[in-house]
Amino acid sequence: MLLLTQLLIGLFFTLLIAHYLKLQWLRRRYPPGPTPLPIIGNLWTLNFVLHYDTLMQLAKTYGNIFTVWLGHNPVVVLNGCQTVRDGLISHSEELSGRPTTPLFDEISKGKGVVLSSGHNWKQQRRFGLMTLRNLGLGKKSLEARIQEEAQSLVEYFATKKGKSLDPSPAIVHSVTNVISAVVFGHRFSRDDKEFHQLIEATDDATNKLGSIGARLFDVFPWLMRHLPGPHNAIFKSSAIIEEFVKKEIKSHKENGMSEEPQDLIDFYQTKISQDSQDITSTFDEENMIRLVSDLFGAGMETTTTALLWALLYLVNHPEIQGKVQKELSAVFGESQVIQYEERKRVPYTNAVIHEILRISSIAPIGMLRQTVKDMSLQGFNIEKGSLIIANLASSLYDPDHWETPGQFNPGHFLDKEGNFFQKDAFLPFSAGHRVCLGEQLARTELFIFFTNLLRAFTFKLPEGVKNVNMDPIFGGTMKPHPYQICAVSC
Repeated sequence: MLLLTQLLIGLFFTLLIAHYLKLQWLRRRYPPGPTPLPIIGNLWTLNFVLHYDTLMQLAKTYGNIFTVWLGHNPVVVLNGCQTVRDGLISHSEELSGRPTTPLFDEISKGKGVVLSSGHNWKQQRRFGLMTLRNLGLGKKSLEARIQEEAQSLVEYFATKKGKSLDPSPAIVHSVTNVISAVVFGHRFSRDDKEFHQLIEATDDATNKLGSIGARLFDVFPWLMRHLPGPHNAIFKSSAIIEEFVKKEIKSHKENGMSEEPQDLIDFYQTKISQDSQDITSTFDEENMIRLVSDLFGAGMETTTTALLWALLYLVNHPEIQGKVQKELSAVFGESQVIQYEERKRVPYTNAVIHEILRISSIAPIGMLRQTVKDMSLQGFNIEKGSLIIANLASSLYDPDHWETPGQFNPGHFLDKEGNFFQKDAFLPFSAGHRVCLGEQLARTELFIFFTNLLRAFTFKLPEGVKNVNMDPIFGGTMKPHPYQICAVSC
């Protein structure tokens, strides 16, 4: 028995050494980076999470293109404004792939638009963009709906009469109703329990995508399937979202097709019928469920998180809040409806909104990508099938492009005459072929909600509260910690 134990231990260490030597051989094909260990790669170095700050620190040692190993999977990291732009824009086609990871495959099965790749992704993305335009993106019709939800939020805050409140539930509800109208064709009341369950599931799944459990599931799926952890919460939340979407689709079918499609589900059902004889078509009910879920999650997450950061920065910088209110009052007065196209008339307000998106860096590293062909980037040859991470935060905080990268400074977007201008390093929605599908919708919502709120209220900390926690909660997106504020009518 002792001899057998010794043989097994010897075999184990022999395999570890062999694996270590194999890693050292394989890493010669990739840009430099920290030495990977057997089994876990560089997960220990990364504290088991892909944090943008850790990646920026590693770039100081290994350069702006380097490799980290997630278990046995090498991932090439792009860091800094110039490198990120070179990758995402100059090599947009080469970096348009999305890898099939155990976690992604469990969630989407390669369907939809966010986690799909190749022919499926191209068809679903093209359809999504076309449908958003058909439903009014960039037109008065959708903007009017956004205005209604913004006004509803203002009215809700007004009922609190300046008392302390948690702004998150009301903001989430109002913003989410915009994307609900787009994909489902209707809004939901504040008392709808199923809708709140959908919001909570979407929020929970997003938060846990950046967790240690999610990283470990990708490295050890065969083991993690049998263990508790955040990955199970992601799957549970995804199932709740899917069931809600299925219920909406069923309701649409029972009500019959309208002559004019009213929402994404209507347009998609029509597309399925039109392409029923096309063998190259990817339009089916599974893709519809996933695309609706993708657009709903993305449409809810970015704007709500940005608005929560906005109010937090404004109460922390009352002088900036005052300048925004003064500009809005001077340009629009008290009654004029502010349209998105009029943002050019309020350069300071526009600069503040952009600075909030910059410094909060809501999606700091974006989604994992995969090269669809061999490519050369800044002297490094990167093979087809390589996994890529673009550290977007490193561009948003690049000291070569921002005067005070770690400080909230709207002057980053203003010239000496006070005119608004946008820098190349501003990439909060990513760039290239994989740029956020809902970027235009998010920008429109953020501007309209922000200006409506700032014209109606002055936001302050509750009496006795001196400091607020400005550290983000790291997850699929960077969210602020829960907080209380007072919305005092102007």
